[in-house]
Amino acid sequence: MPIEKTDYIWMDGEFVPWDEAKIHVLSHALHYGTGVFEGIRAYWDGENLLVFRLEDHVRRFLNSLKIHLMSLPYSSKELIEIILTLLKKNRLRTSSYIRPIAFRGLGEFGLNPFGSPVQCAIAAFPLGAYLKGEGVRVCTSTWRRIPDESMPSTAKTCGAYVTSTLAKAEASMRGFDEAILLDSRGFLSEGSGENIFLVIDGVIYTTPIYASILQGITRKTVIEIAEDEGFKVVERDILKSELYTCEEAFFTGTAAEITPILEVDNRTVGDGSIGRITSILREILSKAVLGKIEKYKRWVTPVY
Repeated sequence: MPIEKTDYIWMDGEFVPWDEAKIHVLSHALHYGTGVFEGIRAYWDGENLLVFRLEDHVRRFLNSLKIHLMSLPYSSKELIEIILTLLKKNRLRTSSYIRPIAFRGLGEFGLNPFGSPVQCAIAAFPLGAYLKGEGVRVCTSTWRRIPDESMPSTAKTCGAYVTSTLAKAEASMRGFDEAILLDSRGFLSEGSGENIFLVIDGVIYTTPIYASILQGITRKTVIEIAEDEGFKVVERDILKSELYTCEEAFFTGTAAEITPILEVDNRTVGDGSIGRITSILREILSKAVLGKIEKYKRWVTPVY
C-alpha cells in the first residue's frame, strides 16, 4: 500500500525532513540484512492519538538489537519520548503506523558486522487497514519459515523478511490475499507478517513459539482477551489439514489487527463468513486500542 508522506523522520538523534532521511548505498544492512525493526500502531479516538502497547514494542525492539549484538545510546524511556515527540511534530491525528529501525550503516566492507556503526531511524505516517477487514483468502506457501537455529525468530530481523516477501509474492501471483508458511518440521508457523489462530470445537488454538514464530504483541493481547472472556486457548503444533476443517481462523498482527481468514487453498473456512469467536475478539480489541475498556487502559499511551 502507498506510504503517505509526513513532515519528519527521526534519524540518529535528529528530526530531519522526510526527503532528507537517507543512507549510503554501501550501508552494511542493505547488502547483508543486518537490521531490526518494529511495527507500532496509534489510533485516533476523536480527541487524542493513542499508541497501543508502546512499552511492549520498544522492549521487543531493544531485545531484537540485543540478539543481534547491536546497541543504541538510548534507553527505553528515551525511545518512547522520541516516538511521542515525532507523532506530535508530524501533527498526526488519524490512525497511524510507527516504524523504528536500527541497522548497520556505512563502515567496513565484508560480512563482519562490527566494523559498521549502528544507525537508528523512526518514521510515523497514516495507515488504514493492512488486510481486508471483511476477511481474506489465503494459501499455504511453498516457502518455509526459517527455524530459530538458522535465524533468531524472536527478533524482527530485516533479512529474515525476505522469506515473507517471497511468500507474499507467491500468494499474490496465485490470486490470494495472503500466505501461511509452515515451519521446517511441516507444522503451521505463521503468515507472512501475522500470527495465526484456529477455532476447533470451540477451543482457540495458536501455533507455539517453537514453530519459529515471532512472539507477536497482538497475539499476546488476543490470548489475554480470549482467556478473560472465558475461552480456552491452547498453544500447540497445528497440522496443515486442520486449516481445512476448522470452524474459524484468523490472523493477528500490529498491521493486520484481527483479520478473519475465510478461505484456505480454495477451501472455505467454516461457513465462509466471520466466525462468532473471531467477531467477539475483534470487537473487544477495537475498543481496547481506543482505551474504552477500563482493565485494558494500561495498554494505551496518549500522545497529546
